[in-house]
Amino acid sequence: MWKRTFTTTAQGFRFPCKVAEDEMIKMDRKTWAVGMTGFCAFLALYATQPLLPLFQRIFQASKLGVSLTVSAPTMAVALVAPWSGVIADVLGRKRVIVPAVFMLGLTNLLTATSMGLPSLVAWRFVQGLFTPAVFAVTVAYIAEEWPAEQVGFATSVYVTGTVLGGFSGRFLSSLIASALGWRWAFVALGVLDVGLGAAVATWMPLAKRFARRDGYLQSAHAMLEYLANPDLWAIFAVGFCILFSLVGTFTYVTFHLAAAPYSLGTSTLGSIFFVYLIGAVITPLVGRWGGRIKGRVTLALALATSALGVLLTLAAPLWIVVVGITLCASGVFVCQIVTNRAVGRVAKGSRAAAVGLYVTFYYVGGFVGSVVPGLLWTWGGWPACVALIVSVLVTASSYVALAWRDLERTSASR
Repeated sequence: MWKRTFTTTAQGFRFPCKVAEDEMIKMDRKTWAVGMTGFCAFLALYATQPLLPLFQRIFQASKLGVSLTVSAPTMAVALVAPWSGVIADVLGRKRVIVPAVFMLGLTNLLTATSMGLPSLVAWRFVQGLFTPAVFAVTVAYIAEEWPAEQVGFATSVYVTGTVLGGFSGRFLSSLIASALGWRWAFVALGVLDVGLGAAVATWMPLAKRFARRDGYLQSAHAMLEYLANPDLWAIFAVGFCILFSLVGTFTYVTFHLAAAPYSLGTSTLGSIFFVYLIGAVITPLVGRWGGRIKGRVTLALALATSALGVLLTLAAPLWIVVVGITLCASGVFVCQIVTNRAVGRVAKGSRAAAVGLYVTFYYVGGFVGSVVPGLLWTWGGWPACVALIVSVLVTASSYVALAWRDLERTSASR
């Protein structure tokens, strides 16, 4: 009954693990497709982070001013996310995901035509309007189309795609901007989005378990019901905190590293984001084995790891700073798997609407994390930012220890 496999077939790649033959987890085209949607969604969302010191010089703007290229798309995501779920509940998952991926590519190309910082921020905002239709709906698609015992693995593939996309966008933008200019960076990201969008359109099958809603009002009503669900509020609160910490750290640490004594250039700042690749290793492992540990325990450990990492960035040696941001990012990636899985378990009806609400709170956290540390920078520089971010992570960890105990009890009784 039990069998260890390591084979490549025409249908996909089977990972080596000891599982029942009838429950074998494999990487088929559908699984690759959700990984690519995660990649496309995050390819350009934070691509300007390593370019912020460059933008500050080019546009003669403040740190807070250029950080709007990060906060504008995150706010757009927060505004649109719930309605992306409502639309997907009526039109279907793939019919929303695929056009949105192509629109991300188009808006990247249009961003390259920006004539100044205001137009750059405006196109970044427009790009954020299409982003939730990719990743929020993909999470709902996974929850519906995979067997319960494989949802964790499929989710980890999706999160790994987001990790690789987030890294690739930052690294490519910094590398290309250093060599050819920042406009060509967005051209490259746009072409990559369009190409992968074609692959997603081909490999992602139409949903088989999707229950179409009769109309937009029905999904909107389900969304209002979810707002009264205390279990979902516990997930929303954690989502707010984890993206606050990630965006706050990676947006303002670039200014810290661009200044003396480090004085890192644009391409070197982009290389710092290689730490994201650690998340690409961690997330599949958590997705495969994380179910053996209670969600609140995993979350508390991940949040504590992130807080420790942020504190380490205060050390002088560059290698310790890199270790610190690696721990910060890895902790957040683990949190993403737990919270995404929890939304799917708690929301039994309109999952896309529930995921949309989660994404709203998540990205409101990202927006606040891209703005508030910038206000503190003028008062106390990077140490003030670190104090704020660590405080948020510690608060979230304390909240998880209390609120998620009730959430797990409720989920177990269903």
